Amino acid sequence: MPKFVHRVTKYDPANRDERGRYLADDDVDSDRGPIEAAYLQAVVAFAEECGVDRLSVRDPGVSGDTGPLEDLFPGLQGFHDGAEVSLAAALELVRIMLRDAAGWCRLEAGDEFFVHIGYDQYMYIGTDRPCERAAARARRLGLFPEPIPESPYSEEPEEPDGPQRPADEEFWARVHWLVASGQAGVLEESPIQHVSRRHRLTPDSVDAVRAGLAPRAMLTVWPPLSTDVAAVLASVPEDGRVEFVREDAAGTITGVLVDGEQREELAALAAGARAAAALPTTVDEHRPLSAAVLPDPDGVLRARWRTTWSPCDRTWAFLNALRPGQAVTGTVTGIADTVTFVDVDGFTVRIRQPELSWRWIGDPSAVVAVGRQVTAAVLGADLVREELYLSLKALQDNPLTQLADRVGELVDGVVTKVAPFGLFVRIEDRPDGLQGLVPEAESAGEAVRVGDPLTVRITEVDLARQRFLLSRRRALD
Repeated sequence: MPKFVHRVTKYDPANRDERGRYLADDDVDSDRGPIEAAYLQAVVAFAEECGVDRLSVRDPGVSGDTGPLEDLFPGLQGFHDGAEVSLAAALELVRIMLRDAAGWCRLEAGDEFFVHIGYDQYMYIGTDRPCERAAARARRLGLFPEPIPESPYSEEPEEPDGPQRPADEEFWARVHWLVASGQAGVLEESPIQHVSRRHRLTPDSVDAVRAGLAPRAMLTVWPPLSTDVAAVLASVPEDGRVEFVREDAAGTITGVLVDGEQREELAALAAGARAAAALPTTVDEHRPLSAAVLPDPDGVLRARWRTTWSPCDRTWAFLNALRPGQAVTGTVTGIADTVTFVDVDGFTVRIRQPELSWRWIGDPSAVVAVGRQVTAAVLGADLVREELYLSLKALQDNPLTQLADRVGELVDGVVTKVAPFGLFVRIEDRPDGLQGLVPEAESAGEAVRVGDPLTVRITEVDLARQRFLLSRRRALD
């Protein structure tokens, strides 16, 4: 940020007490006349001394009547984070903010210049040089420019719990999957703080909706609206506040904050709706299916704002931080025939039975038990389906590795299975002992049964396919 900062106000510093409070009964509103004009001329003076004629809009927000903003940005198009505006347009934005007229943003030009407007006609101008001529000009205009260490609006927002997810190709692949599986049906777009637009999602419309989104918008994905509007209306608690979302006959989706006790207003909103939903408004209950912020065309996420932190963000942050081969620890919560369920930092993971051990096991309980803590290696994370794949055996020594050094050696074993294509022989005296295949051509034509002892020769160890071959015929040579 620019290292020279001035607080520029109409308030005389001589009228402040030792705590910085103004003693005079100054009007904190804009006079919409000569003093307001002086503020704007001061901005021009500092900008010209820095050689700045274009600024970027950062962290825009609106509240109340957006008319003044829409006069400058019809339909609010072009008023978004990162939008570049001329100095003339920036001055109109400063005027709107000085009048507290429903719009606010930071105006910045890289590390060279910024203008921040605070409450009660406080203006902060940052520059990359001292700008003594501009400060003198501000004083001649009747304003008071005071050097200060930094603007109170220069602070970066704190991360609530982790990184913000970018709406990248992986995010859109998840949106496609959620819609195709019937889990998602609405995308909420927030290009400006306190402004939302909702789009109905179908498998055929996702790409078209994506193409029309405003730059750097915050996005949240929600389940489809219910066509049983009466049931949605009945589900609204009388002692709580909800956002009642409705789709009208034309397909336009809107949301209104209402108290549950406002039954008549709710009934009026429901009338004529072809689909609806009642969304909770508290942070703890804010549970979209997925959330992200649009990055710039080069893929870099530069927007400083973030979606409301919710379970989907925590899941993404958790999965995104994992790398193949990384060891994680969790607690076994359940065992089924083919999978074991493990809780890892609140995320339920399934370990497939073949990943429990390099050796054959008939019952997973021989390796794991409910309540036991286990450490496993990450095989991979699917951010589309939000699944994590783990392996216990990946952290164990592969017994076939040592067997590879014994190719050509004679070993004693026991027949465990007779098949048309050959015999399976266990060559270790333990229930989960290694079993190799004696192909039918290598069986020497002997009649054998399950349980018969057999001397065989190790002929091949295939680590890629996790198997080894034996020969009875060559054991007799």
